[in-house]
Amino acid sequence: MSSIRKTIAVLPGDGIGPEVTRAAVHLLQDCAAAHGHIFEFRELPFGGSAIDAFGTPLPPSTLAECRKADAILLGAIGGPKWDALPLANRPESGLLALRKELGLYINLRPIRLRHALQGISPLRPERVAGCDFEIVRELAGDIYFGTHELHRDNGRSRARDVADNSSGEIERVARYAFERAAARQGRLASVDKANVLATSALWREIVTAVAREYPRVTLEHLYVDNAAMQIVLRPKQFDVILTSNLFGDILSDEAAALAGSIGLIPSMSRGSGNGPALYEPIHGSAPTLAGKDVASPLGAIYSATLMLRESFGLNVEAQWIESAIDRVLDHGYRTMDIAEPGSRILRGSEFEDQIRGEIHDALVHTERYGWGV
Repeated sequence: MSSIRKTIAVLPGDGIGPEVTRAAVHLLQDCAAAHGHIFEFRELPFGGSAIDAFGTPLPPSTLAECRKADAILLGAIGGPKWDALPLANRPESGLLALRKELGLYINLRPIRLRHALQGISPLRPERVAGCDFEIVRELAGDIYFGTHELHRDNGRSRARDVADNSSGEIERVARYAFERAAARQGRLASVDKANVLATSALWREIVTAVAREYPRVTLEHLYVDNAAMQIVLRPKQFDVILTSNLFGDILSDEAAALAGSIGLIPSMSRGSGNGPALYEPIHGSAPTLAGKDVASPLGAIYSATLMLRESFGLNVEAQWIESAIDRVLDHGYRTMDIAEPGSRILRGSEFEDQIRGEIHDALVHTERYGWGV
C-alpha cells in the first residue's frame, strides 16, 4: 500500500492512561517510520485531568480537535479523586458526551486468546483454546442515555434509571453486527432479556427483521443470563455477539477474563460517515498503579493495531506489530498482571522496549533478506 498521512488525537486521561497511551504512540511512530506513513499526534486534555485544569472533563478545544482527527486514541479516565462529584460532572460524563457529540453508536470488542497466554486463562486449555469472537455493543441508547433520577425526602431515598432504545438505534447496530458476522464465520448471537424488558422485546423484534437481509448468517437469540453462562462454558461457540449498551458493558468484561486479563482487550467506538472512531483499552485507570511503571501497555497497543486495521486499512502493519508482541510473549516476557510461574517479569516500559526491539529486528531481517513482514 502507498504511504498515508493521518492525524490521531491522543487523550491520555487519568491514572495509568498516560503510560499506556505513550507506549501505543511509540509503536505507531515505529510503524509509520518503517512503512513510510505520516502520523501526526495531538495530545489533548480529557477526563479527570481536564476537570482539574479546565473544570470540565471534555473541554471545547478537545472536542474540536477530536472532530478534525482521523482517529482518536484514549488511555483511561476516572479515579477516586473525582468520585465525590455529581454524576454529570465526573470524568465518565466526558466520555459519554464525547460519544454523543461524535455520533459513536457502535462499540466493537474483539476477544482473542493469544496462544502464549493460554496458561493464564481461568478455563482449561481444551475449553478456551482457539477462542476468537467479537462483541458488538450498541453504544448510544439503553439505560446509560436514559433518564437518571435520585430523590431524597425526610430520610428516605428513591432512585430511577430509565432505559430507552429506538428501533432506528437497534437497526443500525444490528446491521453492522450482521456485516461483521458475514465477513467472519457467519454466526451471530443476539443477547437480550426479551422475556422481562420492553426494550429487549423491541430489540429482538428488530434484530429478527434485519436478519432477513442476511440469509447466509445464522442468527441465535440468547437471554443475557444464559449468554453469560455460555461464554464461560463454551466460548468457542461464539463468532459475533450483538447486544445492548448495559449488557455489552458487562459481558465484554466477563469475556476479557477468558483471555487472561482485562488489560489485554482493545475496543473501537464508531458511528457512520467519515467521522473519527475512538480506540481505547477496556481496562480502567487503575490509579493505585499510576506512576509505578507496572501497568501492561498491551490493551492500548492492541487498540492501536485495531485502529490501523479498522480506520486506516493497514492490515499488514497491524499484523507486523502483533507478530512482534507474540514473539515477546513466546520468549516468556510478561508484565506483572499476566505473569505465570517462570515468567520473566518486566516493567511496562521494559515490555514496550522488548516489543520495539522485536519490530526493529524484523525490519533489519526484511531489509537484509527480503523477508515479508
